[in-house]
Amino acid sequence: MSNVHPASGPLAANPLTRAVLEIDEYAAGLGWDRPARLFALVDTARLRAQEPGLATQLGLDEEAEGAPAAALTPIEQDELPAATPLDEFLATIAWPDAVVGCALTVERLMLPPSAEASVPKDLDEKQLATWVEKHPERQEVRMTVAVLRDGAREAAVRLREKDSPTEVLTGADLVPGLAEALSATFAE
Repeated sequence: MSNVHPASGPLAANPLTRAVLEIDEYAAGLGWDRPARLFALVDTARLRAQEPGLATQLGLDEEAEGAPAAALTPIEQDELPAATPLDEFLATIAWPDAVVGCALTVERLMLPPSAEASVPKDLDEKQLATWVEKHPERQEVRMTVAVLRDGAREAAVRLREKDSPTEVLTGADLVPGLAEALSATFAE
């Protein structure tokens, strides 16, 4: 497990957005062409109170002078199994009560909405992926999506060609399918 260090950019309006941007910055620091990464989101104050040793190990025992305490602490989980499709893997996850949310960062190829009309019909998933890979308007993106047990969600999308913290798009409904899959990991 590793702690994601706070983003150096402007502070986001709410704790979930801040957590998503912290994870996005962490992933950006690792570079592109990386496997998906899964994070547990825990309440920082509760972690400090209930697990002071772990908080110290994660560098949460003391906040930087003048910096506000992060309300949520992302904790990276073990590497995802490469041989298992992401949706199948997510269906196997159950979080302990101490985890208030989770996040995932994943790289994908996307097409602009203008390319939708040119998608050939009757392609299976593998054929469609190959077609997208060869499309001249494809964009490589890193998506970071986070959800909380209470249903709140947030996402950050970073284009590889505009790989800058100031070019990260955020919003609750940017990657709804992935947000739904992450929310399902909290279903009882």
